[in-house]
Amino acid sequence: MENHLEGRTALITGANRGIGLAIARAFAAQGARCILAGRNQAALESVAREAGNASVLALDLAQPDSIRAATRSIAHSHPKLYILVAIAAVLGARVPLMEYPFDVWLQAFQANVHANLLLLQGLHPLLRNSDAGRVIVLTSGAARNPKTGGGSYAVNKAALEMMAAIYAREVAGTPIRINMVNPGPTRTAMRAQVAPREDPMTLKTPQDIAPLFIELASPACTRQGEWIDADTWLKA
Repeated sequence: MENHLEGRTALITGANRGIGLAIARAFAAQGARCILAGRNQAALESVAREAGNASVLALDLAQPDSIRAATRSIAHSHPKLYILVAIAAVLGARVPLMEYPFDVWLQAFQANVHANLLLLQGLHPLLRNSDAGRVIVLTSGAARNPKTGGGSYAVNKAALEMMAAIYAREVAGTPIRINMVNPGPTRTAMRAQVAPREDPMTLKTPQDIAPLFIELASPACTRQGEWIDADTWLKA
């Protein structure tokens, strides 16, 4: 089986569980050198040992200084970054907007939007140095389907999508590609929080959609600024 990501360095946020964990495993199996970034160092170190060819980087998306320190650390060790996969996110409160705690709103925007801007700003020079920089951000149908109680998460994902679309325009004509993936209903801990009465065994697994991320991370990928629905991709 061809290793499409052989020797390519990938930074993955949120790799300790769910979709991020499935991507880390899949990328490592494809020969990528994975940098697993997050706060739960013990969980990430366990993933790194299992996946092989992976390292762990301390990163707290709630703290701008932590993000800046992380990107400087990567730049110090890696002149190039081939892949950035932004998975980590917080759900925030599930209450009507008129009852939404403002401090929680600000915290969610920091982790889900501002943190990804800082990551892009810090890592853009490294992506530009590679022959085929690839950025994949995880979005949600919530960004395009307003529902009561959608709260900061829906608004955050809408903002993240616009950020990705603008970045796609700004890197047009370069080897950098950025795309958005809407995973749809998937068997994850966050999905269980959103839909606690749902039978998780009726949902697809993170492993089912990991090949989509390999496709988008590949140097052969030509898609740019696209919103990709994983369920539609699975049926294709």
